[in-house]
Amino acid sequence: MVSAGQTATATVTVTESNIAKTMKSGSLEVFATPAMCALMEEAAQAAVQPYLEDGEGTVGIALSITHEAPTPLGATVTAKATVSAVEGRKITFDIEASDGVGIIGRGTHERFVINNEKFMAKVTSRAKSN
Repeated sequence: MVSAGQTATATVTVTESNIAKTMKSGSLEVFATPAMCALMEEAAQAAVQPYLEDGEGTVGIALSITHEAPTPLGATVTAKATVSAVEGRKITFDIEASDGVGIIGRGTHERFVINNEKFMAKVTSRAKSN
């Protein structure tokens, strides 16, 4: 069962593949905001996955963050997610990312617990409609 206080981290090295210039979120060779968002979501997912039932997963439904400091190529970034609230199938997280020098970003994230099979059936239905 998912409950408040559960935490997990996710870590990545800043490389050419996750800098703003490559991800087209800017023109500089610094850790990209979209990459930070993805790392934060990875940490949040990891905080709850062990507590889900077989056949369940989570999907992100909201993300509100600040990106407060630049991180250069070669640095290591770690995101930490802490479950702050559980309301039915909606899970809210406090999230932050740091790079060894200090916090580079923080915010909140919401995920929703889903039945994987039913969710993918909806995806298939939408794909047929396109």
